[in-house]
Amino acid sequence: MKRWWILKGIKMFFLFLLFGAAMSYLVMSLWNWLMPVVFGLSIINFWQALGLLLLAKIIFGFGHGNWGHSGYYASHWKEQGTVRWKEKMEDKLKAMTPEDREKFRAEWKKRCGWKYENVESEKSSNSTAP
Repeated sequence: MKRWWILKGIKMFFLFLLFGAAMSYLVMSLWNWLMPVVFGLSIINFWQALGLLLLAKIIFGFGHGNWGHSGYYASHWKEQGTVRWKEKMEDKLKAMTPEDREKFRAEWKKRCGWKYENVESEKSSNSTAP
């Protein structure tokens, strides 16, 4: 299981690099097509385009994922989404028979149980302690 996570991490790293290279090439191409003609600026190379992307990230902070919501409203919508998800899951669990509920829990324990092994062992050791 640990090997799978390592391979997934390596794959994500290379996808991140590929995305960065594609975006840098896109910025370089657009700059070299528009800026010299429109504003009389010089052309740029790939690394300068990458630097522009990083500078834009630092200045404008693209990629926060709040889609224009900030402050109270962003946390409010995020909280509401979490509450709705929890309510839907509780409704599903209530509608299940006890056997179906146990199957569901066993399946999720099989999928995600390795995350909670230490928590369960600590709970059991704490409950047996005097």
